[in-house]
Amino acid sequence: MFAARTVFAWLCAGGLAFAAPTHTVYRTGSAEDARPASVRPGLLLAGGGGDVDEAFRWLLSLAPGGDVVVLRASGADGYNAYLHGEIGGVNSVTSIVFHTAEAARDPDVLAALARAEIVFLAGGDQARYVSFWRDGPVGAALNAHAAAGKPLGGTSAGLAVLGEHYFSADRDTITSAEALRDPFDPKVTLGTDFLSLPALRGVLTDSHFSERERLGRLIVFLARLGATAPGPVAGLGLDEATALCVEADGTARVVTARAGRAWLVRITGTTARLEAGRPLSVSGVEVTGLGPDSRLHLPGLAVTGAAERRTVAVIDGRLTDSP
Repeated sequence: MFAARTVFAWLCAGGLAFAAPTHTVYRTGSAEDARPASVRPGLLLAGGGGDVDEAFRWLLSLAPGGDVVVLRASGADGYNAYLHGEIGGVNSVTSIVFHTAEAARDPDVLAALARAEIVFLAGGDQARYVSFWRDGPVGAALNAHAAAGKPLGGTSAGLAVLGEHYFSADRDTITSAEALRDPFDPKVTLGTDFLSLPALRGVLTDSHFSERERLGRLIVFLARLGATAPGPVAGLGLDEATALCVEADGTARVVTARAGRAWLVRITGTTARLEAGRPLSVSGVEVTGLGPDSRLHLPGLAVTGAAERRTVAVIDGRLTDSP
């Protein structure tokens, strides 16, 4: 069964009242609430640029026959047929597309989240996710979902907001070259006040990592956070068509459709210059690449079977291998 509906709310502007869409709901499958025999915790971290069937089969296997809710702020029902039909094994898939922040207070939206065994954050614009959901009932519902031991995942922009720390993109995205040239560029917008997932404590996540050459900007993010965060920080980048499947005990493995990797990035050296308007200089940046035979143990960040280990530095805004 497939159903779609758009919800409107009355808004006022310039003395005029008008009806505007707040969100659209697409449901595929049964309208009856599923009650799976078992639900296991798990976290799916995906790098965007194409979904990995093996990763989604794993995610859905954590709650066989359950209900899936996909949250997004653009697009439509693309995940419905994919998860319900191609991957299969679920009772229903409901995609909720947020058009305004009003939707985050809609009782039906919150009820769908409360009933869901699995929640997945699609790609799009993380600035909208943060502005729509932070400090509100949707953010609280996502934290409660994870705390209840239910599976959660995200890809691309949906991945970007899962860590304790996040790049909000409030003022648009930023390239590595721009961030390295001025680590206090107004577009370097960082936050720590959205989700609270124990496995990602002290972590900032990023997607499209190798394809968009995001190592440089991740180093900038870590340098900025390292100057203010109360504890150690690390970056976790995912290549496209690549995902990390994180089990209940924190053990994470890489699955990929394009020989991609996950990348653990930590600054263990000295930040020589972190000033507004001047290029970054930092030494001792450890970069660890993880492949399918690697294991990452969260939240401690220990790695076994690393596919690659190297140390890089930034000198006057230029990324270079350490001598």
